[in-house]
Amino acid sequence: MEDLSYITLAAYAGIMLCAGLIHGTLGLGFPLVATPLLALFTDVRTAILITLLPTASVNIVSILKGGRWSESIGRFWPLAAFAVVGSIVGTRFLVVSDPAPFKLLLAALVLLYLFASRVKALRMQWVSDHLGLSMLVFGLIAGLAAGTTNVMVPILVIYTLELGLQRTAMVQVFNLCFLSGKLTQIAVFGHAGMLTGTLLLSTAPLAVVAVLALFAGMMLAHRIPTETYRKVVRRVLLVLALLLVIQFFAQL
Repeated sequence: MEDLSYITLAAYAGIMLCAGLIHGTLGLGFPLVATPLLALFTDVRTAILITLLPTASVNIVSILKGGRWSESIGRFWPLAAFAVVGSIVGTRFLVVSDPAPFKLLLAALVLLYLFASRVKALRMQWVSDHLGLSMLVFGLIAGLAAGTTNVMVPILVIYTLELGLQRTAMVQVFNLCFLSGKLTQIAVFGHAGMLTGTLLLSTAPLAVVAVLALFAGMMLAHRIPTETYRKVVRRVLLVLALLLVIQFFAQL
């Protein structure tokens, strides 16, 4: 981080600002927006390292501000626990692998999110009939996705849509799983020697920008129609996914 130009650092701060605003307005989306944008400048593994502290900070604040914990955290904590297991496996795989192919996987997950967000029900009756099993399956898959690409939203969106959760409960479940996965990534990267105190200090200002933008987004949430924001975010994410695909094949 200390070797980056001021222009690049300003771009990173702008990405944190954009992702924080979207997360504050919609209740989710920080890693989904920040990771593809950062991956346009660098590889996915570096993008994940840069967003570790900002994402954890945003998730903690979101959980504390969200409320109604009994409907979300009290009921769905096993989902987050299974996500931790998947995140450990996914992050370890990312540590020892070439990060280049993960741009394509990240693009696929973004496209999956765009598809899932437009489908109201995917007709998987077993999800609600066997809640424990469904939390195991979706938690592990979401954790694997988070560990390798920093994005578990598509998996969680599909799961919560099928369960028919209310928006507040959905957001709390998302942020609980995000935070669990992020703390796991921090531990795994730290054990691998890839997360240093210098990196955390370098990204601390980005975390401050992200949290301030989060609060601004929360205030905007009551003034701007959510559906308007959703439409803009979908279009931006579609463009980012296509750019990631183009970048991947251009580097072959």
